[in-house]
Amino acid sequence: MRCWLKIEEMALEELMQRLNAVSQCADEIMHQDIIPLYAADIQDQLKKQFAYLSGGRGGDGCPVITFPDYPAFSEIPEKEFQNVLTYLTSIPSLRDAGIGFILVIDRRQDKWTSVKASILRITASFPGNLQLVLVLRPTGFFHRALSDIAFKFNKDEFKMKVPIIMLGSVSELQSYIDKTQLTEDLGGTLDYCHNRWLSRRTAIEGFAQKVKQTAQILQSFGTELAETELPNDVQSTSSLLATHTEKKDKMKEDIRLAVEQGDDILGSITKPVTENPEYKLNQDQLDNQTTVERLLAQLHETETAFDEFWIKHQQKLEQCLHLRNFEQNFREVKAALDTVSERLSAFRDVGNSCSHVEHILKDLASYEEKSCETVAKARMLASEGDAFIQSNHYAVDSIIPKCSELHQLCDAFTTEIERRRNLLNKSLELHGLLEKSMKWCDEGIYLLASQPVDKCQSQDGAESALQEIEKFLDTGASNKIKELNKIYREYAHILNEDLKEHVQKVFQKQESMEEMFQKRQVSLKKLAAKQTRPVQPVAPRPEAFVKSPCTSPGLQRDYVSNSESSALRRVNYRRGKSEMTELHQSRGGSTMDDEENLAVLRQHVMNELIETERAYVEELLCVLEGYAAEMDNPLMAHLISPELQNKKDILFGNMEEIYHFHNRIFLRELENYVEYPELVGRCFLDQMEDFQIYEKYCQNKPRSESLWRQFSDSVFFQECQRKLDHKLSLDSYLLKPVQRITKYQLLLKEMLKYSKNCEGAEDLQEALTSILGILKAVNDSMHQIAITGYDGNLNELGKLLMQGSFNVWTDHKKGHSKVKDLARFKPMQRHLFLHEKAVLFCKKREENGEGYEKAPSYSYKHSLNMAAVGITENVKGDAKKFEIWYNAREEVYIIQAPTPEVKATWVNEIRKVLTSQLQACREASQHRTLEQTQSLPLPASSCTSPSRNHIRNTKKMEERKADLASLESFGTTVAPKYPEKGKGWAKTSHSLDASEENDGWSSAEDPLNSSDAEEEGGGGGGEMKLTPGKYTVVTDYEKGVSEEFTVKSGDLVQLIREGEDGLWYMKNLSTGREGWIPANNLLMLIGNSKSAQSLSSSESGTASSTLSTSSSCSDSCNASCTSFSDIKG
Repeated sequence: MRCWLKIEEMALEELMQRLNAVSQCADEIMHQDIIPLYAADIQDQLKKQFAYLSGGRGGDGCPVITFPDYPAFSEIPEKEFQNVLTYLTSIPSLRDAGIGFILVIDRRQDKWTSVKASILRITASFPGNLQLVLVLRPTGFFHRALSDIAFKFNKDEFKMKVPIIMLGSVSELQSYIDKTQLTEDLGGTLDYCHNRWLSRRTAIEGFAQKVKQTAQILQSFGTELAETELPNDVQSTSSLLATHTEKKDKMKEDIRLAVEQGDDILGSITKPVTENPEYKLNQDQLDNQTTVERLLAQLHETETAFDEFWIKHQQKLEQCLHLRNFEQNFREVKAALDTVSERLSAFRDVGNSCSHVEHILKDLASYEEKSCETVAKARMLASEGDAFIQSNHYAVDSIIPKCSELHQLCDAFTTEIERRRNLLNKSLELHGLLEKSMKWCDEGIYLLASQPVDKCQSQDGAESALQEIEKFLDTGASNKIKELNKIYREYAHILNEDLKEHVQKVFQKQESMEEMFQKRQVSLKKLAAKQTRPVQPVAPRPEAFVKSPCTSPGLQRDYVSNSESSALRRVNYRRGKSEMTELHQSRGGSTMDDEENLAVLRQHVMNELIETERAYVEELLCVLEGYAAEMDNPLMAHLISPELQNKKDILFGNMEEIYHFHNRIFLRELENYVEYPELVGRCFLDQMEDFQIYEKYCQNKPRSESLWRQFSDSVFFQECQRKLDHKLSLDSYLLKPVQRITKYQLLLKEMLKYSKNCEGAEDLQEALTSILGILKAVNDSMHQIAITGYDGNLNELGKLLMQGSFNVWTDHKKGHSKVKDLARFKPMQRHLFLHEKAVLFCKKREENGEGYEKAPSYSYKHSLNMAAVGITENVKGDAKKFEIWYNAREEVYIIQAPTPEVKATWVNEIRKVLTSQLQACREASQHRTLEQTQSLPLPASSCTSPSRNHIRNTKKMEERKADLASLESFGTTVAPKYPEKGKGWAKTSHSLDASEENDGWSSAEDPLNSSDAEEEGGGGGGEMKLTPGKYTVVTDYEKGVSEEFTVKSGDLVQLIREGEDGLWYMKNLSTGREGWIPANNLLMLIGNSKSAQSLSSSESGTASSTLSTSSSCSDSCNASCTSFSDIKG
């Protein structure tokens, strides 16, 4: 840097010297260093032409100054006179001026007095050397004579250093000066124009002044350039270089114009010669030509000096700009290298499985590829700095350390990434060994589990199983870990605590598996080597038996025979017991092996559950960070189309909520059960409510899918996928939550399969049921949100219990005759939605589109209030049909399910709804009865005599019979009056016109006579018919104080047989006891009628076939509840 400054100072000094020389030379050329006077300054005085320098020369080259006849010569001010003479004498060269001037004074038209005054004035004021003064005296006779006389007598007054010669004519003048050197007015041939001469002199002097000014301006500009402080940033340096370059170009343009000016002057001087080669320039013209040429030479010298200086200055500025660019790029590249090095340090994880390590290696390779650009920029910048050093840049001492640092950082990054890759390759190698060992162990465990125990009890089966085991153990040489310490030594540099623990667990699993194989081998070898022992009867010793005192030979023989057989049986029993004990020990060992196998299988399922859960959490995080977060990134905003902005919640739904639940709660809870896989069901049950968040995600999935299809080709999603290096697009990851919630039930089924005799089996079964319930709820809700045309709020209908598609026939009592006829053989395709408070009938409509948009929609048709609904479980002629009827069978809907199983599920679910409504009605009735009982006066104390008890019991029986009559008339006398359509329930039912029912009908079904159900289930007021099945007790019944068989209201009983006097023999399903109960005390719950049994909440029929729940929903509740109160009373 110092060297450069010194060079710059020397360049500036050289420039100043050369430009000073040009200025001085210009002054010398124009004689301005002696007489600083310009023609432009005295142009008006020169125009008077009382004296001029014609360019003529005397014999020895003396310049000739002519004083023409000028009448007002005496009136010229002295100052002007002096200026003109001084200027004229400064024009010739110093050599010519040194010889002396010849003055030609033309006074031919003047008077002697004026001549005398002119001569005296000229000789007195002439500033230069005079060689000769030639005076043309007046031509008039008188004045001519007078001048001769006066000159002679006044000669002393004209004493001068040079002689004065009085000439009488031009011819005499030509004897002193050649005719070619005299102007035409003096009889000569010299071409002279005073205006032309004045113009040329002004131009030459202006050009000389221009040359001098140019040199001075360049001096100032050079000083300015040299003294300018170099900026510290790229922009300022670039701006400074542009400014200086602009000024330099302007200076060059001024020089070019000055050169053109000089060339024009020179051309005007030599123009006569150019036009006429024979033309000869006079000495003045030659002097002017020489002057202009010398000035042009000085101007070229000025330009050359400045160009040389500018080259050095420009080089300095360009090097400064290069340096600032280099420094700026260095800062950026160093920051980028620091960033990539810092991110590289994040690759510390050596992985927990082969797939994990491969994923990390892939990420490392991808990161290396992305970082290559940064490293390449750094190396290129270092090479650029080296080139600066080689080109002798003025800031070498600043560039060298930066280049060294860049080389060091690049080499360090390359070395570190290679080290990381080697570590991961070693980790991959280790995990390969571990997974190979684990796979070998799993195969061994599955082998043990797949060997049937019963077949292994035979000798051939045991030998075959033993051969399988030995064959499998032979494969362990290439699959199992042999020396644990060797693993520790070989992979010490990658073994962290977690990996070391994993190695230990794998090794322990391997040892445990080998121990299991050893035990199985021992058991199988025993079974294979066991020989069946023959049963050898041994006769007991005679003395071992005591003789019977009985003397009968027959008895004695019988006794001995019996004793022998008894002894024989004891011997055989001991042998048999020994063999059975041995067999049980063998089977016991096999059972223990099976239990160990099941434990290993449970652990295998648990490991899969946890590993897939971790992968699931990582995938969710990847989507949220790589896609969702990027939608809020300002740097990515330009890639997002306006229609996609602010749509993140639609696209991703509540994925973030799902991620937080699994990451913060569920995964951690699962890890707590890793050692107790059979108890993992409790973990699911504890978090079951949180799994409801999947319902919200699945309900939003159609909107998300539709939005994705619109913008799947967006550059934003492609860029995010490229950054994440995902092979699959975003829609595949948006499907992950749906796939995951369905995966749990598969894993729970697998776990339950291996945990049937374990402590947590019940929890596993309950968890499986709950998960399946959530899946069903999710599926049902997906259909529910597709319902269109329903004016009310679906949430007010209670929980959605079931949904499905059915064939539906209608058979309404009050319908149009044509509708009734058509309804018997043309079914409607309807999709039913069963809620807690209503059942909805919808028409399924398939939509065109793709994906979720192709999902059907459901057009609402009508609904039935469950408070006024009854069912007939079986319809004659089709095991898949059942009836739903409304308002005492005013509206009957015959439903055909796809399968009998679907029908049974729906019937059971509807039965649960109606039963719960009945229970609510009964509880309300009992509550009112209790209130009425508490308000009655207390009865008198009862007599304890047997007769009174008998009378009281008899009275109770009569009261119960009366109650039975009341119950039998319940259907007709106190039948609930449900609200009419459109009043008690919002749009509960709407009549279907023929045009609507024709929509979607088919003629595949035979005509159905729905009156069958009415005929068998109808009736009223008669005795209760015996119908096998289950009944509900409606009033408490005690047979007697000493009897143990009692029933309470609400108990469930099973009919066994029918007795006399209206008594049925029943079994109490709660206590298991059996006894006789009056049939009037029973209400049929489930029957087995061959045609139709009904479960209803509004049917007006026999009490044994009617289940009423309307008391909780309408004004008729009072009537029905009163009937139950009367019965219980």
